[in-house]
Amino acid sequence: MVALVLVFFFGVFNFAAHKAVLESRHPALTRVPMLSHPLGGRISLMLEFAVLLAAMVMVTTGSSGWAWVYAIYTALTVAGAWLLMGSRL
Repeated sequence: MVALVLVFFFGVFNFAAHKAVLESRHPALTRVPMLSHPLGGRISLMLEFAVLLAAMVMVTTGSSGWAWVYAIYTALTVAGAWLLMGSRL
């Protein structure tokens, strides 16, 4: 149960970071055709939701290792967002 709650909170961080990057209008986003399309942001957020849902299902079935995988995924997502938002890239 604890792993499921942690994955949920990691998902909140992922969505926040993802949305902040999409709203930043960083020049790197124009190089990704899927994100430059008007629905691109919504499609990428739906993909983010699918990843979160898959991680939550895997953790619910007893595969607590997926909580660690999703934690690493979250750390990489937040680090990437920090790099983009902080004009380090």
